[in-house]
Amino acid sequence: MVGCDPVHPEREEAITDDGPAADVKIYQISGFVKWFDVGRGYGFIIPDNGMPDVLLHLSCLKHDGYEAPLEGTRVVCEVVERTKGYQCLRVLEVDVSTAIHPVERVARTHVSVEPSSGWVRCKVKWFNRARGFGFASEGEGKPDIFIHMETLRKTAIGELMPEQWIYVRFGDGPKGLMAAEVRMSLDDGIKHTN
Repeated sequence: MVGCDPVHPEREEAITDDGPAADVKIYQISGFVKWFDVGRGYGFIIPDNGMPDVLLHLSCLKHDGYEAPLEGTRVVCEVVERTKGYQCLRVLEVDVSTAIHPVERVARTHVSVEPSSGWVRCKVKWFNRARGFGFASEGEGKPDIFIHMETLRKTAIGELMPEQWIYVRFGDGPKGLMAAEVRMSLDDGIKHTN
C-alpha cells in the first residue's frame, strides 16, 4: 500500500502465526473527520496520505476515552482493512482545534431560496442525515417542503426525527417548496401561522 507503513511489527508476527488472519496489517494514519453522526454511531476520516476514507465507530472512540468528534477534528489512529474498506481499530490522538462548529460551516448547496412564507409549524415526515435531506409538511393535503442538511447547519441543528415539530420559512425551489430557514422553536416576538 502506498503511503502507509504497518505499525507494531511484533503484532503482525503474532497475528501471522494464528492462521486465517495472516494477511491482517495494522496501519497508523492521521487525518480529518469528514463527518460524524452521533445518532448512527459512526462517521468517516479522510486520511492525510490519500488512502480511502476510514470508518470510525463511536464505540472505538468511547473505548479509547474520546467523545463523538465534530467535522474537521484531527485524528491519529490505527486502522485495518476489512472487506468493505478501512476501519479504525484504536484512536491514539484527537485534536479539536481544527474542528468546525456547525454554525461555521460554509453552505455547500447549489440552490438557495428566498423565503416567501412566514414561519409555519411543520411536522418532519422523514430526514436522512447521511443523504443530507428530508421533508416536512404543514399537514394533510399540503405539499411537502424539502429540507437540505445545509439549511439545518446554518442554525446548528444536527438532525431531524420523523414526527418532530419544527418551524420553517420556505420558498419555491427548482422541484417544489424548499426550506430557507428552520428553527426548533420561535421567540415570542416572531409571529407565525398555523
